[in-house]
Amino acid sequence: MIKSVAITAYTTLNACGLGNKALFQALKNNQSALSTLELFEVDFKTSVGEIKQPLATTPNHLQAYQSRNAQVALTALNYQEDGLRLAVEKAKQRYGAKRIAVIIGTSTSGLYETESAYSYLLKNNKMPADFNFINRHAYQATGRFLQLELGLTGACFAISTACSSSAKAIAAGQRLINSGVCDAALVGGVDTLCRLTLRGFSSLNLVSEKPCQPMDQSRSGISIGEAAGLLLLEKSNTANQFCPQLLAVGESSDAYHMSHPHPEGLGATLAMESALSLAGYKPKDIGYLNLHATATKINDAVEAKAVYSVFAKQLLSSATKGITGHTLGAAGALETIITLLALEEQFVPGSCGLEKLDPEFSCRINLHPIPQQKLKIAMSNSFGFGGNNASVIVAKNYD
Repeated sequence: MIKSVAITAYTTLNACGLGNKALFQALKNNQSALSTLELFEVDFKTSVGEIKQPLATTPNHLQAYQSRNAQVALTALNYQEDGLRLAVEKAKQRYGAKRIAVIIGTSTSGLYETESAYSYLLKNNKMPADFNFINRHAYQATGRFLQLELGLTGACFAISTACSSSAKAIAAGQRLINSGVCDAALVGGVDTLCRLTLRGFSSLNLVSEKPCQPMDQSRSGISIGEAAGLLLLEKSNTANQFCPQLLAVGESSDAYHMSHPHPEGLGATLAMESALSLAGYKPKDIGYLNLHATATKINDAVEAKAVYSVFAKQLLSSATKGITGHTLGAAGALETIITLLALEEQFVPGSCGLEKLDPEFSCRINLHPIPQQKLKIAMSNSFGFGGNNASVIVAKNYD
């Protein structure tokens, strides 16, 4: 077992809008935020979860880190209604700047800016004078940007394991706190749209022309999205005992194939079972499961098989990527926040885009939101390329 940590604040920016209320409203209405791509052009049809919210301006002293990823992260951090930035400042007063870690999961980082820089290179035979690969493109760039912006000096690193990246960042934060390396950790994920990602998934025939339909028998592929999902973890004590709790994160890697999951869902099953074991709970104790459910033929089928092997038909589950799109490296954090909102608001989200459940699936998947539920503990799945899997278990506060 692992000792739980408190989640003292969390916030998000995604295609649904800025902040937890905007996301909850979309979930409550089971309303898709997927739309046509406006950020750049591609030569195929697709719907994306693009952020249309105006983004914060990068401070002058951090212009070396200027990127869409950094701006998305900063916009979420600065949203006062969710109080994340204030919570970090209070934690800094309690513990000191060097006792707060920053761990960010991402798959794209500043790749959008790198693409623009190479376009400039092709036209001008030189890179832009202000382009700094380490500060804009490298995986650790967004985490370092947030650390500098907040005046923190503790551990700072990035995790990039495809779609499980930010779920694993959450796990890393819990481990650092429990091992005494830090007293608090700003964790989560940030990913933004770029040409390479969209074209890469299209080359694999995994991109849907229309808004994605997770778990539907007619599903035809993913809709890629972008998001920031940020959470502040703190060591549990009497001061924050009424906050929601991160109980455990189960991790696995079946390494079956570069992109396909194990056909029997062995890695996915192991991640869920590991999370339950670390948290000290049984399958019957979980009230809701947010599925990874990307709307691809193979991945959805494998996850359904794995979920049934662990929970049978007893568990309420749903697929929410039809609302936000698949936000890749940010998905684990974003969908942990969705799971926290389910606990906070006591409702089960629906599965936007799901019209007719694939008859091969034996697990219970919810089509429409269910209000007035009595939920105490919930799980969120994030399964990435290479069979790199993570399952996050969170609990409602004790009020």
